[in-house]
Amino acid sequence: MFDDQAQLDLRLERVGERLAAARSLDDVVAALGRSARLAIACDGIAVVLRDDGCCNYVAEDAIQMLWKGQRFPLEACVSGWAMLNAETAVVPDVSFDPRVPVAPYQNKAIRSLVMAPIGSPEPVAALGAYWCALTFLDAGTVARVEAVAGLATEALARIQTGSTQVSRRQASA
Repeated sequence: MFDDQAQLDLRLERVGERLAAARSLDDVVAALGRSARLAIACDGIAVVLRDDGCCNYVAEDAIQMLWKGQRFPLEACVSGWAMLNAETAVVPDVSFDPRVPVAPYQNKAIRSLVMAPIGSPEPVAALGAYWCALTFLDAGTVARVEAVAGLATEALARIQTGSTQVSRRQASA
């Protein structure tokens, strides 16, 4: 019998490898969009970028289209809450959490979610993991979402450091 936790750990390792190979923000978004859903074992994921006071849903991998291509004010959605507070939002039932706006979720098959900020010290993005059924969001589940967001944060920091070093070299040339 194959150990489910070992399989999730292997999938998380693959996400880390893809993010380690990322050379740009677009690469990070693409890596998350391709592999985060399996590593987290959820029904869908969304990658949300902080963009001029808004949450810009730039990538998703889900059983139903969520909000890719849509923008919402930072203060008006749970992804914005996660970025503004630099804190993971754990929402066992979207119907009863004030951080989750009612209207965007009315026609979506989403009942539970975890939204983790990406970027440090100020989050520049968020990773949302969604479940269609009410889900017990235990510490292991939340830790997987936060681990993927942490790997993305590390990738963005590495990319930023690399571009800063290139800029310094160009300036001194």
